[in-house]
Formats: sequence, structure tokens, C-alpha cells
Amino acid sequence: MSIESSSTASRLGEFEIHLRTHRYAAAIQRRYLWIAQRFVDYLGRQCIAVEAAHAPECEDFLRWELRSWRRRYRRDPRNIFEWRRRYKTVMNVFLRLVHGHWPAIGTPVTAIEAFHRDLAQGYDAWMRELRGQASGTRSTRTTQALEFLTELGPRGEQESLAHLGVRDIDAYLQQRCKGLRRRTIEGYTVCLRSFLRYLHGSGRTALDLSSTVIGPRIYDDEQVPSALRPEEVQTVLEATRQDYSPIGRRDYALLMLLATYGLRAGEIVTLRLEDIDWQKESLRVRHSKTGAVSELPLLREPGEAVLSYLEKARPESERREVFLQVRAPYQAYKGGSILNCVIGARLKMAGITPRGRKGPHAFRHARAVSLLRAAVPLKIIGDVLGHRSAESAAVYLKLATEDLRAVGLNIPKEVLS
Repeated sequence: MSIESSSTASRLGEFEIHLRTHRYAAAIQRRYLWIAQRFVDYLGRQCIAVEAAHAPECEDFLRWELRSWRRRYRRDPRNIFEWRRRYKTVMNVFLRLVHGHWPAIGTPVTAIEAFHRDLAQGYDAWMRELRGQASGTRSTRTTQALEFLTELGPRGEQESLAHLGVRDIDAYLQQRCKGLRRRTIEGYTVCLRSFLRYLHGSGRTALDLSSTVIGPRIYDDEQVPSALRPEEVQTVLEATRQDYSPIGRRDYALLMLLATYGLRAGEIVTLRLEDIDWQKESLRVRHSKTGAVSELPLLREPGEAVLSYLEKARPESERREVFLQVRAPYQAYKGGSILNCVIGARLKMAGITPRGRKGPHAFRHARAVSLLRAAVPLKIIGDVLGHRSAESAAVYLKLATEDLRAVGLNIPKEVLS
């Protein structure tokens, strides 16, 4: 056996152990191993080591495999997009095991790509060390910066960047923001101003062009937040409570935490087992937006919903996050987007069509309204919802317009005449 074939066999063996260790279903293991074997066979024909495989090789394999499928069955797959998705899922899992990180960060092909990457790394360090900005903010802004540099084309080269002008900025914004909402455009202009400020401060541009980037004016609380009505919340909870499947128990626990505490999606998916003190009946919440930690009472109904999920639906795992994916490899959720899927499906099942948003914030806003109607002070509402100040919770006053309408003044007829 050659060194190359020995390495390939070793990789496939590691993949098989990985699938078995993470408790993939037997049928899934067989399918994944079959596709992985096809992939490494293709790479072998092309004299490409598995370790050298990147996105272009994956696309070439998919085209080759599709031709093989057509020869074998004399037709296209019934759903070619689903067919591609299944193959790419297997290759992603396999190559993540090979590279340790996937998609792998490739070596810059051209000098301008290398320059852009160095510039983005310097920008990230500037935001972290001098601005103290969070990793999520830095990631968004460096991505936007790289997109801006790419769109500049030859003007994005090191020598040309020094002569960057207002015309370049206007052309980029006109192209990038076409058809977008005002608030989205405002977000892009904020990112661009920050990057232009860095370029001038680091001596990359002769002029500080940040002041030339003008975005739409966004007024504080200009949009009235949308909320589910109390009866709609109860209908969704009751319909979900009757689903005793593992997914149903998970969804009911998620929705109970949303409806009871008004938590943000990211705060729910990052809950850990040690955050729940069953003896003291308390719940520790790390607020994703402010970084603060709150100790909330663990009320009976949400506590029972979470306990039912932990005992009867949560996959066995050494991970400490409360909520795990329902399919192998049973990882923790990377973000709160899972709640958008859960809420959308449960609203549809309950036959409810919200007037506005239909994501986690619709439940959060509904909880704020219920507290307002119970005459709870804004300071306490802010504490429950994880706001830094009572003023942040004042936006929910707009949701109480129905209550305000009920307190109309009884104006005498003489005044009206």
C-alpha cells in the first residue's frame, strides 16, 4: 500500500470513528462513508491529497458525481438542490475533520488579496485594542471592509488606496445599498465610516473620508415594536405542549422561557446546566447584549417544561449547554436563529398569522406589554429583560396604545360644538 493510499484509508477510518462516536444513525453512517469514499476516490484519480482538497475540488467532485449519476440512472436527481446539499453536508463534515476548521482559510492567490487580508487583520486589531469592540461587531465590520476593498477593484491596491476619493465612496454605496431598507443602509454606512477612519488613522489614505459617508437619519424608537397578543401566546403554548415528541418537548421549553421571561434568543441557547439551581429555584441568565448576569426566580411552568426536556428529550451528551441539536452530532446551537425556525413552525401549526414580527422578539415584546399592563415599573421591566437602563424599556410603552385608547377623556358637547 502506498503512503497516499495509507493516509486516505486512515482518514476514512477516522471519519468512521467520528460518526460512530457522535452517534449518527447506522443508515446515516453508511451513506456518509459511501459519499466520503467516492470523494477520496475522485481525489485519487486527480492525484490530489485529501489534505489539499478545498472548495474548488469539492465543486469539481460534485460536477463529476452528477455526470456519473446521469450515466447510472439516465436522468437528473429529482431535486438537484437537495442532492447537492446532501453531498456537501458529508464533505463539510469530512473536511472539517481533515483540516480542523472548515471552510479552510486558503493562502491568498494574488498580491492584492494578501494586502486586503493584512489590512483586515490590522483593522480587527485596531477595533479590539483601541476601540474595545466585541468580537461580533469586529467580525461584521471586517467582512464589510473586505467587501468594500474587493468592490474597489484596482483602486483597492496599496498604491491606489492613498488616492481614494469621495467619488469612489459614492459609487460603492450606490451599488451596495440599492433596494435596501433605511435601517440596513444606516448599518452599512456606520461600518464604512469606521473603516475609513481606520484607513486614514493608519496612513493608508491621504484624506479622512469618514465624514463624507452620510446615511439615512434613524430616529430613536421610530418603529413601534410588534408583539403577539396574550391569547395568541397561549394558543401557541397550548398547541406545542400537546406535542410529546423530543422536538415538541424542546420547542415547548424554548417557548416557555421566551413567554415567561422575555429572554433574547441568544440568551436561551447559551443557557448551561449549571445556570439552573433546582434547589434554590433560580435561573441565571447571561444577557447577550449588555454582558450583565441576572438571577431570576425559576417559576413552576417553565421549570417543568425544561425538566421534561432534560429528562425525556435531550440527547445524552457531555456538553453543558441545556439545549442541543436533535440530530447527531448533537452539538450546541451556534446562535439564536434556531428559535426563528421553531417559532415560525409553531405559529403555523397553531394557525396564527402575526401582524408584525414572528420571531423571538414578538414573545419578548408580548412579555413587556403584560408587565406594563400589570403596572410593573419600567425599572423592574428593564431588569427582567436585561436592559441597562429604564429608558431602554420605555420603547415598549408604544405597545400599550390599546390601553391608552381606553382612557379617553369625556369631552363635553359644548366644547365639540
